[in-house]
Amino acid sequence: MGQQIEEIVVVTSNRGKLGELQVLFSGHGVRVLGLDEFESVEAPVEDGKTFADNARLKACYYGRILNRLVLADDSGLEVDALGGEPGVYSARFAEGGWADRREQDRANWEKLLAKLKGIPKESRAARFCCCLCVVSSTKIALEVNGYLEGYIAEEPHGENGFGYDPVFWVPEMNKMVAELSAEEKNLISHRGRALKKLIEKWESLEAGS
Repeated sequence: MGQQIEEIVVVTSNRGKLGELQVLFSGHGVRVLGLDEFESVEAPVEDGKTFADNARLKACYYGRILNRLVLADDSGLEVDALGGEPGVYSARFAEGGWADRREQDRANWEKLLAKLKGIPKESRAARFCCCLCVVSSTKIALEVNGYLEGYIAEEPHGENGFGYDPVFWVPEMNKMVAELSAEEKNLISHRGRALKKLIEKWESLEAGS
């Protein structure tokens, strides 16, 4: 086996995502760094048509610039009744210049609820999607996906999480994602499921390091 991996850079400026990944990586002996620990680098244009496209684009871009092992995540929400929207535009679904992330999140899910107004529960199926891509310098080492199926509620509930968590109902938990504890969310979330797949393949990644 090759050298054990002790450090990885998560290329996101979203503190919610970074915090979740730091918790999910704990216990595996891997230190997770965020982009804020490096000199500022201009972000790439995320013009991919899918979550996988954007994860790959970001991982390769930052892997080349930082010359480190990096993990890029691209994730978001797909709603069947809206033809897969908001999809890759999940983070910027509602147009506007919000400086505060929570204000942007609220504007996003308010727009979503407005577009779904009058649509019955059984037609409000949706899923959170997460694509993870690990790149060593410029070489793609691993790519995995994770999903969480559920429904979009008619109104928000819960104070936890971020993004669309207040309006996403999970049948298996009978709760909104924003009503789950951090531990509960990490067990079932799209990001948690994708990372579980990544961790299962971690040994092969270390062997090739």
